[in-house]
Amino acid sequence: MARDLQERIKKLIIDRRLPSGAVLPTEPELMALLGASRNSVREALKALQAMGIVEIRHGFGTYVGPMSLAPMIEGLAFRTVAGHYRGEDSLLELLELREAVEAGLVSRLAGRIPEPDLAELDALVDRMEREAEQGSGLAETDRAFHATLYRGLGNVLLSEVLEAFWDAFHRVRTDLVEVPQNPEVTCRQHREILDAVRSGDSVRAERAIRDHFLNIRQRVASTGR
Repeated sequence: MARDLQERIKKLIIDRRLPSGAVLPTEPELMALLGASRNSVREALKALQAMGIVEIRHGFGTYVGPMSLAPMIEGLAFRTVAGHYRGEDSLLELLELREAVEAGLVSRLAGRIPEPDLAELDALVDRMEREAEQGSGLAETDRAFHATLYRGLGNVLLSEVLEAFWDAFHRVRTDLVEVPQNPEVTCRQHREILDAVRSGDSVRAERAIRDHFLNIRQRVASTGR
């Protein structure tokens, strides 16, 4: 019954083409529409809120949620941490998942990235090199580089999925292990990725991405479990 109500509320959102932030019918209205009790409607809404599909604002009403990938990030992070403590290579598995997605995409970008994005990527690698010289962390610049790299595909969902993988991996990595890093190698590999996609050589671009992830996998593996 609870699952059925959740599906019917989701269908209502779809059928009415309600965007994020749109107000949903009140509890009494939902009770009448769905033929369900107040408690059943509330339980269904709470479950949907946990998924980010609806947002309950106490004293104001219920709204269509942000529909973000936050629940996916939480699930990936929790599964990876739990697997790690069971002795599994879950951090490496999460990294391999991200590599599979990026390696499958980067060849499509070769020779297709617009000049403004190439200029931005150049600036990000320059910043990364300065941070390496100063002994600063490279994580945020690294993240911005990958986000900018795939932005040209014009796929919002893809960008959100890649961000979700990044969030989960780095949250878990921070919580579980201190992964050693050679900043010079990291900078050089990002420069090679950029040069490869700029040249239009799809094979070289995919190889550059795989070399980059191989380096990360080796560093993660070196930490042990």
